[in-house]
Amino acid sequence: ISEEVTLVILAGWRVEEVAASLPTTGLEITPNQFIQAIAQPPQQYSFSVELPGSSLEGFLFPGSYTLLRQATVEQLLASIMTNFENQVTAEIRTGSANQGMSLYEAVTLASIVEREAVNDEEMPMLASVFYNRLAINQRLASDPTVQYAIGYNTEQETWWTNPLSLADLEIDSPYNTYLYPGLTPGPICNPGLAALRAVAFPAQTPYYYFRAACDGSGNHLFAETYEEHLANECP
Repeated sequence: ISEEVTLVILAGWRVEEVAASLPTTGLEITPNQFIQAIAQPPQQYSFSVELPGSSLEGFLFPGSYTLLRQATVEQLLASIMTNFENQVTAEIRTGSANQGMSLYEAVTLASIVEREAVNDEEMPMLASVFYNRLAINQRLASDPTVQYAIGYNTEQETWWTNPLSLADLEIDSPYNTYLYPGLTPGPICNPGLAALRAVAFPAQTPYYYFRAACDGSGNHLFAETYEEHLANECP
């Protein structure tokens, strides 16, 4: 048996999905140990002061982590946190600050962009729409925030309920951006570098709306006005 095993964290996973993947890796860390460990965020990193102290959601940097099979949960988290530290450069942090965002807010917005985007190249456009909405206190009205609020869907066996019903959009949660203005209280998943860069360096657009294009490409159609947005609806 190889002494080394690999954990892969996918961009857009929430912490529970990372935890659930542990039994398949060969690591001796249980999902429960992992969930408990991330509830006490480590203090020794430059971003530690940003953390509210309840979860590392958003900071489990996506990537491939190779560790010894008997690695402890502390060693695993150190590996992940160090990667975040290295990847989220001063350039990204400065870019986010220039947008008026703390690092925690930037990670939060990036997590929403991550779940909305299918294609990375659209992320700066999506970030732009959300910034435009935040600037006028228009609700973000982002489906993934509702999916996060709903949590695990036992029928679909997923954390990301799809499609959402009209009743789902009324779930009373501070994470529901259809009901509450501003950002969610924290990240809704662990965003990758492309989403973090999109939030630090958004496109400059006049758009306030987007919806999935009707061609199956995963791209979006953007609109300045609600009338244009409605006109973009699939036939």
